[in-house]
Amino acid sequence: MADYIIPGATHRVAQSIERSRFIATLAHAPTVGAARAFIDAVRAEFPDATHNCWAYACGPPGDTAIIGMSDAGEPHGTAGRPMLDVLLHSDVGEVAAVVTRYYGGVKLGKGGLARAYGGAVRLALESMPRLLRVERVQLEITAGYADVELLRRLLDEHGAETIAESYASEVTYIAAVPVASCTAFETALANGTGGRASINAAG
Repeated sequence: MADYIIPGATHRVAQSIERSRFIATLAHAPTVGAARAFIDAVRAEFPDATHNCWAYACGPPGDTAIIGMSDAGEPHGTAGRPMLDVLLHSDVGEVAAVVTRYYGGVKLGKGGLARAYGGAVRLALESMPRLLRVERVQLEITAGYADVELLRRLLDEHGAETIAESYASEVTYIAAVPVASCTAFETALANGTGGRASINAAG
């Protein structure tokens, strides 16, 4: 999966269930380090909470290669696993979740806890800001000065990001081009310049 949805910002929702307060916080977590730092930050924000349970999935949606979870003192399997299951079955990748619980005096039972923790993550996902993560490849493009305007236009039309430019006897651009647009971009540039421009993998 080249392109997929990721969290657009750290996002939080809260709800009360049987007098317990459940606060779900989601964040972008492209790496385990980012996930752990986020989890630690939420724990520090709510040090007096009864539990700060968490789960993360650092790959594309549904990918189980880089995952983690913790019940953080709740009965085994009642918090981390339900939270992770919701993350893995969503259309969001590179995401971490912490559900903070303030116990309200009413026991929910194992089934009730699993529904509460999983439901808190699901509720947060529904309203979370989203961004599209686009897989890109870096290309080094060399063209004559006469073709610079065409090159700039084609980069823009194909959603490329210009990383660097240099000007000597010819113009050289380093650009990050979406994988899905690479073939179309290369074809358009070759046709537009009559084959004068050259494209090579950068880095």
